[in-house]
Amino acid sequence: MLDSGFTEFRLDYSSTKNLCIGHFVRSSEFTAGEHIWRVYCYPRGSESANNGRFLSLYLRLVNGGSGNKKITAIFDTFIMGKDGTPSPVHAKRCLKLYPPGGIGYMALGWQEFERSVLESDYVVDGWVTFICGVVVLREKPVPENPIVVPSSDIQSHLGSLLESADGADVSFRVNGETFPAHRAVVAARSAVFRAELFGTMAESRLSCITLHDIDPAAFQVLLQFMYTDALPGDDKLGDSPFDMLQHLLAAADRYALDRLKLICAQKLWENVSVDTVADALACAEMYNCLELKKRCIDFVVADKNFKHVVLTDGFIQLGPKFPSIIAELKERLKA
Repeated sequence: MLDSGFTEFRLDYSSTKNLCIGHFVRSSEFTAGEHIWRVYCYPRGSESANNGRFLSLYLRLVNGGSGNKKITAIFDTFIMGKDGTPSPVHAKRCLKLYPPGGIGYMALGWQEFERSVLESDYVVDGWVTFICGVVVLREKPVPENPIVVPSSDIQSHLGSLLESADGADVSFRVNGETFPAHRAVVAARSAVFRAELFGTMAESRLSCITLHDIDPAAFQVLLQFMYTDALPGDDKLGDSPFDMLQHLLAAADRYALDRLKLICAQKLWENVSVDTVADALACAEMYNCLELKKRCIDFVVADKNFKHVVLTDGFIQLGPKFPSIIAELKERLKA
C-alpha cells in the first residue's frame, strides 16, 4: 500500500552564498502516509570537507513516527528548469528506512549537487525550485484470525511425477541408460528441448531420444532440476561434487537453463581453491559463464594466490587450451 505527499521548495539561492557550511533552511511541513515531513536544505553542504561546493537535501520525519514500527519511505526530488519544466537530467530517488520512534531522524536524499550547475542552469531571478515527494510504503494490515495457507508443494508433486514416470510420453537415452519424462514439462523448462520435442526437428517424432556428450548421472540431476527447480545436496552429486557441477554447468549452457547455470557457478565459486580455480576458470570460459570467469580471474591475480596457482597442474594445462585467458591474466597483472 502506498501513500504520498509533495511539496514545492523554493530556495532563495542568492541569499545563501554567505551561509556557513552546515547551516540549513527548511521547507514547510507536508504530510504523507499519516506522517509529517520537512525537507532540510544545506545550501553549502553539510560537511566541511566539500568546501561549500555542493548543496545537500535531507528528508526529516517531523511527527507520526512513534511506536515500534519502522517507516519505509521513497524520497523523490527534481529541479524545475529555467523554462518552468522539470529537469530531465537532474533528479534523485532514494529509498529510506526510518527506525521505530524515529521522530527527528533525518535521512540523506541528495548529498552532492554542484552549486555551479545550479547557478548556470536552474537559478531564476535569484531563486531555484525543487519539487520533493515522499511515498510511504505501508504494510497491508493482517486481518484477525487469518486463514493459514500452506507453502507450495508443487516441487514435491512434480518430483514424484518424475520418479513414478506416470504419464511419461518420451524417454531419453544417455550412454545406455533410459530416463522417462514428460514432453510438456521438459519443453516448458528448456527452449532447446522445446524445439526438439515440438518443433520441426526429427526428434519431435521420436518416443525415445538419444543424447550425446552428457554423463547419465549429470542428466539425471539435470532432469530432476527441471521438475523441481532445485539441486540435490552435495552428498547426492557423486564422489566428486566439483566435477559434477562442471558437467551440470556445461549441460545447463547447452540446454539454456540459465538459473541452473548460475546455481552451479555459485557452488563452484564457493569451493574454489588454489588447486581448483584453473578447472573452474576453464569451465567458465568454455561454457560462457562470465560471472564465474570474472571471480576466478580476480582470485588468480590476488597477491596471496598467484604464485601458488601458477604452479598447479591445472594452470599449466590452461595456457595451451585457453591462450585468451592467459592474455587476460597478463593484462590484469600489468594493471
